[in-house]
Amino acid sequence: MKIIGTSLLLPVPTGVLCIAAQPVASEDLQKPKGGLIRGAQKLKFSLIVPTYKEAANVEAIVQQLTRLLNPVLDNDYEIILVDDDSPDRTWEIAQSLMATYPMLQVMRRQQERGLSTAVIRGWQAARGEILGVIDGDLQHPPEVLYQLLKAIEEGADLAVASRHVDGGGVSDWSPTRRFLSRGAQVLGLLMLPNVVGRVSDPMSGYFLVRRSVIAERPMSPIGYKILLEVLGRGTIGEVAEVGYVFQERQEGESKVTWRQYLDYVGHLVRLQTSQGRIGRLRQRFPIERFVRFGLVGLSGVFVDMAMLYLLSDPTMLGWNLTRSKILAAEVAILNNFLWNDRWTFGDLSSYQHGWQKRLKRFLKFNVICLSGLVLNVLILNVLFNVFGINRYIANLMAIAAVTFWNFWLNLKLSWRVTDAK
Repeated sequence: MKIIGTSLLLPVPTGVLCIAAQPVASEDLQKPKGGLIRGAQKLKFSLIVPTYKEAANVEAIVQQLTRLLNPVLDNDYEIILVDDDSPDRTWEIAQSLMATYPMLQVMRRQQERGLSTAVIRGWQAARGEILGVIDGDLQHPPEVLYQLLKAIEEGADLAVASRHVDGGGVSDWSPTRRFLSRGAQVLGLLMLPNVVGRVSDPMSGYFLVRRSVIAERPMSPIGYKILLEVLGRGTIGEVAEVGYVFQERQEGESKVTWRQYLDYVGHLVRLQTSQGRIGRLRQRFPIERFVRFGLVGLSGVFVDMAMLYLLSDPTMLGWNLTRSKILAAEVAILNNFLWNDRWTFGDLSSYQHGWQKRLKRFLKFNVICLSGLVLNVLILNVLFNVFGINRYIANLMAIAAVTFWNFWLNLKLSWRVTDAK
């Protein structure tokens, strides 16, 4: 493997995006397997800060990180700032800070671009047994590192800062951005349920991982979502999640564009079609939980029919059929939610106490059931009108497909918060 670089800057690894299992001595840098690692001395923690046009934030982020990490890790860590040759010379400003902050290293990439590859190149040059990444724009609160490090020390292979667990959230996102974020997550669950479904916030760019679970595994990321690559290529065992509130940018410009969402879709497709671990299901389908979900759904059919009779039958209340059906369906949904919350997903909901959290789960359950109804109608029409399948058989096929849809989305969205330790 070749390296390129200039004086005082950390050399840039080139070649295959693959992280070595152990730090290697400088005389071994030309060996073809693994990545560049400086010297043989190991460290406990290496934190990568990928940057592009962050001149206004770089000093503040380095100052905050060192102030937080010095008391807990002393000299047993490093911060590697990887800059993609920013026109505002972010790398140069960071380089000027190295005398004040001896744990800081700076890498200037001039031949490659992209957040995900910047992170991997930084990890290739890192000496830590624990590898991490945090944005350089101060939108990721540095103090969450304490909890992430603790989770790794307690046995987790991967510790993710999540906006979607207790204590997490976003400070001031527009409805459009919230919709796009949720939509991207749902798409990921449909395409790669056993990868994306392992965490509540697969879009997170703030996490720590053990070197051993991603070492010697060639990576091929697209765009910004490096966590997808780690989950998809690594041998991740236990996952822990820590809530954090995504902050609004104070300095510099946002880099969220439509291209990021397109890259995300491309990344999902690449992982889905790749050979190796992605081609094998890591987690078995939860059959027992699915059977419970189906039985609860069956009880909802009886509730729906009984309520429709009570509300619309001329011998009972005699209400309008449409209004009666809407109310009957909602009562059935409430019935299903209560049973699912206590029985199907009871082990998960037991970690989320309080009526506010239960109401939140119920509202999500409602939305998913509504989307399932729309999907049911679409599938029924396609099977009947396009393929000419008998309408009753087509309806059964649509119900079966929507049952899987409702179950999986409810497992990963309505009750997803409690998947975190």
